[in-house]
Amino acid sequence: MREAAQGYEWKVLAESLVPDEQRDIQRAIREQIAKGCQLILTTGGTGVGRRDVTPEAVRAIASKELPGFGEVMRLESMKLTKNAILSRNLAVVVEKTLVLCLPGKPSGAVECLSFVIGAIPHCLEVLQEVPTSC
Repeated sequence: MREAAQGYEWKVLAESLVPDEQRDIQRAIREQIAKGCQLILTTGGTGVGRRDVTPEAVRAIASKELPGFGEVMRLESMKLTKNAILSRNLAVVVEKTLVLCLPGKPSGAVECLSFVIGAIPHCLEVLQEVPTSC
């Protein structure tokens, strides 16, 4: 996802690779937040396989779910592949951080991020309590 940050003036503060285990996913997210990350992108674990547990892990530590992100990612992805209906893309707030759960396939993750990229800056401003026009 480092490539996805290019062109958006985002600074990659940290990266983690963890097993498909809820506790490991939650620990990695909390560690990234402790490092000052305001946006966390997860890739993988959003399908329907037995080991796909990322949405459950992330929901368990979230204070708010932002369903519009997942809805848009699925809707736009359906235009590219009928299998997008199986994806469980998700966006939540953990503390003051936006966490996006993207598909594991690199091209799918980049595509899904591109579908919602326009909403991310405003969301981050609101979460960081920056005065906005809304």
